[in-house]
Amino acid sequence: MVRILGIIMFVGGVALIVGGYYASQSASESLRSLLGFRFGKETMWYLIGGAAAVVSGLLLLMSSRN
Repeated sequence: MVRILGIIMFVGGVALIVGGYYASQSASESLRSLLGFRFGKETMWYLIGGAAAVVSGLLLLMSSRN
C-alpha cells in the first residue's frame, strides 16, 4: 500500500512540475519576467508542490523496499 501511494505521489509531483513549467512559459509569465519580476504565486506553488511530492514519493518508494 505504501508503494502505491509513493508511485501516485511521484507521478502527481511530476505532473505538477510539468504544469508549472508550462505555466511559466505563458504570455503573462513572459511579460512578468520582461518587467523584471519572478514567477507568479500560482506557478511557484506548482513547482514547489511538485518538487515536494516527487521527493515524498521517492522516499515512500525507498522505504517500502524493505
